[in-house]
Amino acid sequence: MSNANNRVVVTGIGVVCPLGLNAVATWEALIAGRPGVDRITLFDTEGFETKIAGEVKGFDPTNYMNHKDARRNDRFSQMAVAASLEAVKHSGLQIDAVNKNDIGIVIGSGIGGLTTLFEQIKVLLERGADRVSPFLIPMIMPNIAAAQISIILGVKGPNLCTTSACSSGSDAIGFACETIKRGDAKVMVTGGSEAIINPVGVSAFNAMKAISTRNDEPQLASRPFDAERDGFVIGEGSGVLILEDLAFARARGAKILAELLAYGSSADAYHITAPIESGAGAALAVQRALDKAGIKPDEIDYINAHGTSTILNDKMETKAIKTIFGERAYKIPISSTKSMMGHLVGSAGAVEAAICIMAIRNGIIPPTINLTHPDPECDLDYVPNVARQAKVTTALSNSFGFGGHNSVLVFREYPER
Repeated sequence: MSNANNRVVVTGIGVVCPLGLNAVATWEALIAGRPGVDRITLFDTEGFETKIAGEVKGFDPTNYMNHKDARRNDRFSQMAVAASLEAVKHSGLQIDAVNKNDIGIVIGSGIGGLTTLFEQIKVLLERGADRVSPFLIPMIMPNIAAAQISIILGVKGPNLCTTSACSSGSDAIGFACETIKRGDAKVMVTGGSEAIINPVGVSAFNAMKAISTRNDEPQLASRPFDAERDGFVIGEGSGVLILEDLAFARARGAKILAELLAYGSSADAYHITAPIESGAGAALAVQRALDKAGIKPDEIDYINAHGTSTILNDKMETKAIKTIFGERAYKIPISSTKSMMGHLVGSAGAVEAAICIMAIRNGIIPPTINLTHPDPECDLDYVPNVARQAKVTTALSNSFGFGGHNSVLVFREYPER
């Protein structure tokens, strides 16, 4: 029965990213301040302005699917499957004939199978139309990750994809949360996935002057809130959470990792790529999330910033935080984990949501590395360079995307103490 007051909890986490092939390895790298950005190996960067990225090293899709299925899935979909299987295993959820109709999937992706599209256009131009893969269309569809996961898991609840640029992963989690709250599912497998480290992705962001060209110092290139930042670093990967209706999770004896209190979203209605400088759109999304959660600004113990390392975003986000939190903004620990893994685009918000939960569980806040020359306009506590032990009861995760999409998630320790 529908109940808008259903509480939603997190019971599983899965992560594949430049810092590791699972959530545990990722967390260890985060708290050590160990960057995953390096020279690009996925293609020859001769002639490219940018030669660095946050690649997922050592990823073998056949560890998660058979060889035939691996060949028929783009890298973004392969990683989504890997993160989902880890998350389901972590949750201890047993999928069976009784519950499979009550389990749904929302996986966000900003772009989808761009590498496959690039490769198949080359086939078309070099070898002819009759050599194009019959799997081209399903491999490039942004929704194919959610579809593949549903097939592999055999679940038949609500199934879709969110595509809202860098907010895609957060929007997926938010939509999944609302799906459970209104009673349309008991469990949602949700997050984001992206893999666009290819000639098209890199050259396109170069053309926009959006990404770093600090090629000689790749591990120093992603520097959110630092005066010497020169753009974001493209990353890739997937983050997936298992969300459950609280009553369902408790009935099956699940280990509850955190509660997802609320999701807030807004639009800048301003520009196709640049954020509104005042931060008004981002602030509106934060305020909506806090209002829906029924909590006050002074209850937030940690903010995982969108923190892209671009000139405009970092200043805008700082203003948005000050708008909502006032003088207390200076006392809230804030970090951009993109400083270590780069910007995972459509999966960024999902991986960062997982990081918020791990911060709550472990009482440690990951640092913002490479913050050595603070920007005077970015003057908050960004937990510079070294992880910090701190009690985190309630955490905020910010995601802001091209097109003016703003998405915010609020997580709280469970049970409250």
